[in-house]
Amino acid sequence: MEKKTSEKQKHATKYWRENLKYLVILLTIWFLVSYGAGILFKDWLNQFKLGGFKLGFWFAQQGAIYVFIILIFVYVRLMNKLDKKYGYDK
Repeated sequence: MEKKTSEKQKHATKYWRENLKYLVILLTIWFLVSYGAGILFKDWLNQFKLGGFKLGFWFAQQGAIYVFIILIFVYVRLMNKLDKKYGYDK
């Protein structure tokens, strides 16, 4: 009985470690797009245009939101795969 609990705990720990890895990667991407492209690299990006708007301005106003929505769908897909991998999809 104690062995099963220990194995379940290791299984759950691996699951959460992989989940946190996904979260860190996706939140880093979001940070780089929202803060980096919208604020830090705005001046450099403004030399390019997207839909008639300067790219730095576009990222600050709309691009970060679009990337965030895409990242939500990516996270859902990754979590569905992770749940199946570890047997939590039932």
